[in-house]
Amino acid sequence: MILDAMTVVGAAFVAATLELHTSPIAGVRGFWRGTLIRGQSMGILTCLLVGFMFTLIAISRGLHLYTPTRLTSYLHEQRLSVQACLVSGLLLTGTLYLIKAEEIPRSLVILTVVLLTVSLSARRFIFRALLYQRFEKGMNTRNVIIVGTGAEAHALRHHLQSIRQLGYNFKGFIHVPGIDTQLAGTTGDVLGPLEALFDHARKHFVDEIFFTSPCERGVIKGVLDQARSTGIDLRVVPDMYDGLAWNSTIEYIGQFPTIPLHRGHVPEVGLILKRLLDVAVATFAVVVFSPLLLAIAIAVRLDSPGPIFYASERIGKKARVFKCIKFRTMVRDADRRRAEIMHMNERQGILFKMSNDPRITKVGRILRKYSLDELPQFFNVLLGDMSVVGPRPPIASEVRQYNLSHLRRLDVTPGITGLWQVQARQDPSFDSYISLDVAYIENWSVWLDIKIILRTVGVVFAGTGS
Repeated sequence: MILDAMTVVGAAFVAATLELHTSPIAGVRGFWRGTLIRGQSMGILTCLLVGFMFTLIAISRGLHLYTPTRLTSYLHEQRLSVQACLVSGLLLTGTLYLIKAEEIPRSLVILTVVLLTVSLSARRFIFRALLYQRFEKGMNTRNVIIVGTGAEAHALRHHLQSIRQLGYNFKGFIHVPGIDTQLAGTTGDVLGPLEALFDHARKHFVDEIFFTSPCERGVIKGVLDQARSTGIDLRVVPDMYDGLAWNSTIEYIGQFPTIPLHRGHVPEVGLILKRLLDVAVATFAVVVFSPLLLAIAIAVRLDSPGPIFYASERIGKKARVFKCIKFRTMVRDADRRRAEIMHMNERQGILFKMSNDPRITKVGRILRKYSLDELPQFFNVLLGDMSVVGPRPPIASEVRQYNLSHLRRLDVTPGITGLWQVQARQDPSFDSYISLDVAYIENWSVWLDIKIILRTVGVVFAGTGS
């Protein structure tokens, strides 16, 4: 919606510049002074522009243009975009007629609508192409489990895997004893029985569950209640559950009809604001601390042999592996020597930490004390692998020891700092580490992120790192 509003303003600006034969600066000055169009004040022109903008957004929303891209085809989306622009243009023309605004050239209105139609269609085409590229890289995809092992389940699986543009990752089947007729060749893909559905959903970071098995109404209602409590989307194949999906719209996943019974709540506006905050803070940090980054890089190189940066594989959101960048604070063969000192671990449980680690270099000890070794992670934030605030990204060996409840902390993007860092950094308890991360996830807000960032500044200057 925000992009559509910006596109309307851009189309009107370009159209006015071309049609009224004025320069961009002179056009803005004339608009502000109320002299751009004779007899039309800035207030009237602003009201018309804002009204046109909200009309387009309302019509686009009514045409379901803001539904997930995977639920519509490219040609269908383009046709609806053209329809929304033309209807909005007709309503704008009608409004100009009713208020008797003869001074506003109709050619200006037509050119604005034409430019808006072209630019909106182009923007949606480019956005879809970029989204498909991210799907191919395994980003922004949705993990799915199919309940059922019959012919319908296999047809749906084939559909999801053959149309990669849908952005779905098939994780496995769930067998319903006494109902499903398991086809040959499915044994390795069956995760377990229906009773273990949500255990497997947690283990595989499932976003949606598809029901193809004709279970009893009570069974489906029980699964629906659990889906609501865990925030997992639930879909069923039509004509299976009498009365349960009445008045529900049919959504096509490619050419496969499904009925959505539940959609998990996604705080879209909050996530947009969080991403904007991440980019702003990371950009500010990289620019302001660039001389310090250069000085640290030189110090690391002079202090001990080895690379300046240390890139370790970390586990991010939904268990996606990425390279986490830090300044090197240990000797070159630190990873190989870790097994030798595991018995000296000062943390309880899965985490490993010791205050006098012999592998840490002289410069590295200073960098760790003031968390300066983590400054390069702002580049991870700009790449989208990390956030400024969030649970710390674990290594694979730690995740292998997690139980199902611990995997909750991988539901969100990992961060440079977090609730644990500002409240219990020296607490050796792994349970405290997990509970604070879960508390952050369940109580997240942009304001909480801002408070953690401000508190992190004090923690860094206090030099509590190790």
